[in-house]
Amino acid sequence: MTRIAVLGKGRVGSGLAAALTRAGHEVSVADRSPGSAAAAARTARIVINATPGEGSLERLAALREELRGRILVDVSNATVRGPDGMPAALLHPGPSLAEQLQQALPGTPVVKTLNTMLFTVMTAPDSLAQPPTAFLSGDDPQAKQVVRELLGDLGWRQEWITDLGGVESARATEAAVLFTPHLLRSGGFAPFAVSIAR
Repeated sequence: MTRIAVLGKGRVGSGLAAALTRAGHEVSVADRSPGSAAAAARTARIVINATPGEGSLERLAALREELRGRILVDVSNATVRGPDGMPAALLHPGPSLAEQLQQALPGTPVVKTLNTMLFTVMTAPDSLAQPPTAFLSGDDPQAKQVVRELLGDLGWRQEWITDLGGVESARATEAAVLFTPHLLRSGGFAPFAVSIAR
């Protein structure tokens, strides 16, 4: 059992919190208010950022002391929204959101994962017809191992998890969000994940 704080009460945060609770973890969920997030982060070993990516950097940088020594799992994507509300461009086309979070939080290992799929697949990877891929990006090997085990608790088989390397590799996975609007327009609102076929 691990103490986990989920920042964000939307579909992503609520789904992850429910699944991790079912897996036996002690989970607290915070809304976007600084007081709520700070209180949740202080008591957790792992903090999951499931807040909208466009405000994540400012929001989490304000929690620098509360996040020190915790593992930050970033599942968000920071995008510029088009007229239809779907991702139209990356808010951080150079250094990724994950890289900027790591720079802003030097005492907190950041691991990027689960941001290359529809939110329903995060907690039900076996719901797809083909095996999906969950990517890991981060500079701390021990933190990535903890996150790998956490993904296992969410139903991810170890062979479905691919470690891409350092946090700079999150540039690639964050860019994958630009597939989303095209996939949804062509195939409807159906679960999907970006996967690697070998």
